Formats: sequence, C-alpha cells, structure tokens
Amino acid sequence: MLHPTAIIHPNTRLGADCHIGPYCVIGEHVVLGDGCWLHSHVVIDGHTQLGRENKIFPFASLGLQTQDLKWKGGLTRVEIGDRNTFRESVTVHSATEDGGVTRIGSDNTFLSCAHIAHDCQLANHIVMSSFAGLAGHVVIEDHAVLAGYVAVHQFCRVGKLSMIGGCSKIRQDLPPFMLADGSPAEVHTINKVGLERNGVSEEAQTALRSAYKILYREGLTIPNALAKIESELPSLPEVQHLLHFIRTSERGISK
Repeated sequence: MLHPTAIIHPNTRLGADCHIGPYCVIGEHVVLGDGCWLHSHVVIDGHTQLGRENKIFPFASLGLQTQDLKWKGGLTRVEIGDRNTFRESVTVHSATEDGGVTRIGSDNTFLSCAHIAHDCQLANHIVMSSFAGLAGHVVIEDHAVLAGYVAVHQFCRVGKLSMIGGCSKIRQDLPPFMLADGSPAEVHTINKVGLERNGVSEEAQTALRSAYKILYREGLTIPNALAKIESELPSLPEVQHLLHFIRTSERGISK
C-alpha cells in the first residue's frame, strides 16, 4: 500500500508488500526490503538500505547526513537489518567519512526519540528506551539494554547482555553481562535477569558473578584481575568473551 500523499523518488527500490503511509518521504538511493511498514511522516534518505519487515513509526528519520561538524562530503551509508522497530522520532544518521557506514543489525527495538549517531555499529536484539542517545562511533553488542535517557560517549563499547539504568552516562566501555547505573555509570553486579531470560546456564552465571567480584571487589589492577579470572574460573564462552572484551578496550572499562 502506497499512500497517495507519500513522496517516493522514482529510483527508490521497494520490496514486495511494503506499506508506505501518509506524508512519508523516501529518497533516491533508499532500498526497502520486503514487508517494511512506514506508518506516516517518516523520512528515509541518503544511501540507506533496510532489510525485511522493519517497522518505522511517525516522525522517525533514517539515513540523513551526519551532525558531525567534521563532515566534508562523500558517499556514506546506513545499513539496517531485518525486523527492527523504530518508534516515534527516532533518528539514525549516516557516517561522517567518505565510504563510512552506520550499521544496525536485526531484531532491535528503539523507543521514542532514541538517537543513533554517525558510524555507530549495533548488533542484534538491542533495546534502547526513550531518549537514549549514542554519540559517534559507539559499538553496542547483542542483547544490550539501555534504559531511558542513557547517554553513551563517543567511541565507547557496550558489551552483550549488559543493562544500563536510566539517566546513566557511559564514558568508558561497559563490559558484557554487567549491570551499570549512575553518572558516570558504575558497575554494580552481573545482569542476572538478562542472563536468565536469554538462557545463560547457571554454571556460566556463577562464573560471571565470580569474575565480577575479582574485577570490582578485590582491588586488583585490571591485568592482574584478568590473569586471576583466566587461571581460577572455568573456560566458558561467556568468560572468554568477557576477557577478550576487556583486553581489547581502548578507553578502559567502567568502574
């Protein structure tokens, strides 16, 4: 269904069974996969590609030029996977440098007024609540949850299955599986509810709880804490992911 008030460039590529509601504006280089549903007053522009069955609610804006003042022109892109939900007034901006990509995976939910800035890389099954905002070059791993009004600093990473409480400020990397809150955010414990909901084994939860205590309660330096985790805890995939995430951190981890 294409509403007669929608403005769709002749070169736009629409998949089968797309619903384009009233007053939507879709640019020349946009590609929409099968079954995408644009409710009304949606703007999608730039070199922006969406996969299948994405739902975009009124006044959302996807693919427009970065707000980064370093923008000098060039071809930049936004790539979005399948079955994402973009609620009212969500904004997703294109990359800054020529050839750059802002990338979002699949099965994510972005509530009203969430903002995803240039060059961000988001994985799958992420929830960003209302007014949560990502500055440029932020990386968010699978199943992370950002509550309302969370702000994430440029170049930070948020690990998989982590949870950030409302109105928190993330200025360093948040390790996976952890629960953080505050401004600046502090890690309080493991994200037990998230781990249980996503089927993480009791053995892995116990190991992660021990890893948390070694990292945050024993007063060790990060290298010594990682060495202790590696030597004393079982070599489970979750533990190995935690170790790799921290060792590859460039900004340091949230305390």
